[in-house]
Amino acid sequence: MNIREIQLHESPPMDLLLMADPSQKLVAAYLEGGDCYVLEEKDQIIGVYVLIPTRTGTVELINIAVAETAQGKGIGKLLVMDALKRARRDGFKIIEIGTGNSSIGQLALYQKCGFRITAIDRDFFIRHYDTPIYENGIWCRDMIRLSQEL
Repeated sequence: MNIREIQLHESPPMDLLLMADPSQKLVAAYLEGGDCYVLEEKDQIIGVYVLIPTRTGTVELINIAVAETAQGKGIGKLLVMDALKRARRDGFKIIEIGTGNSSIGQLALYQKCGFRITAIDRDFFIRHYDTPIYENGIWCRDMIRLSQEL
């Protein structure tokens, strides 16, 4: 397995990115301002994440996605740990991440990787998405914000 940055001449894996964020408009916006990394196995992209600087010394980890066939194998944790390593290497002091109130597995993963809950952006998904999102039988309304000092 190899994690690498997407090159300018390559198209990002939109199918995977849209698994984690159903808004093509929002995905395109943060791809424009961030760096996209992919995990390849046997010349096939099976994971992706985006790092985007938000303020001085702070970077946000956005849109971690793993192909359905590769889920449950520790790939998500591998991607998060790679993002932490790259953010440290690039001199960032804080890394942030956000996920939906209904994203139970992601909330557990991020906390296992050292993130702590810092805020709740109430009704984030109602304000930014045209149609309701349901996950794990829960209406996804609020953005749970987490961060970690590097």
